[in-house]
Amino acid sequence: MKYSKKNQRGFTLIELVMVIVILAVLGAVAIPIYVDLSGEANSAAEEGVVGGVRAGVATYFIDPARGNRTSYPSALGTATNAACSKTNACFATVLQQGGVTQGWTKTGALAYTGPNGGTYTFNTTTGAFS
Repeated sequence: MKYSKKNQRGFTLIELVMVIVILAVLGAVAIPIYVDLSGEANSAAEEGVVGGVRAGVATYFIDPARGNRTSYPSALGTATNAACSKTNACFATVLQQGGVTQGWTKTGALAYTGPNGGTYTFNTTTGAFS
């Protein structure tokens, strides 16, 4: 018995199940990779702010407008001990764009916590932010 082309109309159930299984396997592999990438991106963003603050401290130290070039800032900004926001910007002294307004928290006079939980302290004698 011969089948003509007009009798073949679509996919068999086995073909559809195989496509669903392949998509499920791809999803099971891709989702953990995506979650890992977003965590790495958040860590990189925190480290980017830290690098910016360190560069701002160095710029403050060598600023010719200040004249003496012998001291680091006494504080990284005027933020109060709380979460950074538009009205409580952290690092405004050393970051000329207005400081950081999201994700960071000022926890002490010279201590900060990043969005990923990293803790950083500014040393006014050495200019270190670590």
